[in-house]
Amino acid sequence: MTNACGLDFGTSNSAIGTVQGGVPRLAALERGGALFPSAIFFDFEQNRPLFGAAAIETYMMQVEGRLMRALKSILATKLVKESTFLKTQRITFEAVIGLFVAEMKTRAEAATGQPLDAVVHGRPVHFVDGDEAADRFAEDTLKVIAERAGFRHVSFQYEPLAAARAYEAKVNAETLALICDIGGGTSDFSVIRLAPERRAAPERKNDILANFGIRLGGTDLDRHLSLEAAMPMLGLGSSLHTKNLPMPRQLFADLAHWPTINQLYTPEARRMVRELHADAVEPQKTARLKTVVEKQLGHRLALSVEAAKIALSAAPEAAIGMDFIEPGLAAPADRDRFDDAVAGERARLAAAVRETLTRAGVAPDSVGTVFLTGGSSRVPALRKAIASVVSPSKFAGGDDLLSVALGLTEEARLRYR
Repeated sequence: MTNACGLDFGTSNSAIGTVQGGVPRLAALERGGALFPSAIFFDFEQNRPLFGAAAIETYMMQVEGRLMRALKSILATKLVKESTFLKTQRITFEAVIGLFVAEMKTRAEAATGQPLDAVVHGRPVHFVDGDEAADRFAEDTLKVIAERAGFRHVSFQYEPLAAARAYEAKVNAETLALICDIGGGTSDFSVIRLAPERRAAPERKNDILANFGIRLGGTDLDRHLSLEAAMPMLGLGSSLHTKNLPMPRQLFADLAHWPTINQLYTPEARRMVRELHADAVEPQKTARLKTVVEKQLGHRLALSVEAAKIALSAAPEAAIGMDFIEPGLAAPADRDRFDDAVAGERARLAAAVRETLTRAGVAPDSVGTVFLTGGSSRVPALRKAIASVVSPSKFAGGDDLLSVALGLTEEARLRYR
């Protein structure tokens, strides 16, 4: 007998569902909840890895160690095969992802009381833009990781099509749906015909009119917000005494982007920051930068920026808390400035929606439903971008963070029954 699951390994959050009594159910992975932050913290003091919310919380307590997050974003790059130091040993990033996937499998098996040997793995339509070889490389890497975790049967499904499976359970009449899955690292789109009588069909090739995707997600928005609001507090935009040169922007860009933060924790990076601080026109700002790099607070700053971004989805103003760098320090952020900072990303998203409809051969007015899912689908600027192409009166939603996992689990039920 095959025990199947659907696994959504996300840039920011992950989830896994199993089929119990013929019904797809999400497994409680942490503290009774299905949502599992895609984070791993290597605790150097206890010599152990921690996962999910526990990983982030332990890092925030300033326990000596190393936090890794947003690892999905490097799957399509050669970096995933490279190794990094963890105290006194080296480990590849592929092995780090493997530890996380294996932990999800172990927890799901413990929660359901059954071994899992088959998985439908979610994947974006494109891990990177316009690079089929990189897409194949990323999927092949995920397949190897899943097999090493103990899955004997591994298959894949596009994440927006999985979300469509989840949404279709709610429709009571046929509709032509545009699925917009805007996650932490990618934005993926599908145009598909949905109907109650088609739910049980394992093969939907004739219903799928188009799939498309771009490498744009919540971590990109975080980077723009950080560069706009937080990094100027650390010296971005200020000058050096030497020839009145500007502070090197790339340094702050690396600090603002989850996958590259760890690059600033090297002895070479610390030395560079000390030299910049000594030559800074505004040393009170670069002193904060020096603190962030030397105390390895980059991930903590990124978490504060992410929290402010989420707050701006509900309010016109927010603050990026930075008192862990300097008592009382905070960077003001407002939605208008944020919208301006991500104007280029909004344009890319709108263009991607138009491209998806063009590939499907349908006009915007022909779309009956626009199903929005993924954590970044809540960002008002991105919703406006989609609304510039298709009417917002057609917008529908569900569980922004778990619909893909639910759809993947339903896909697993149909494929492996």
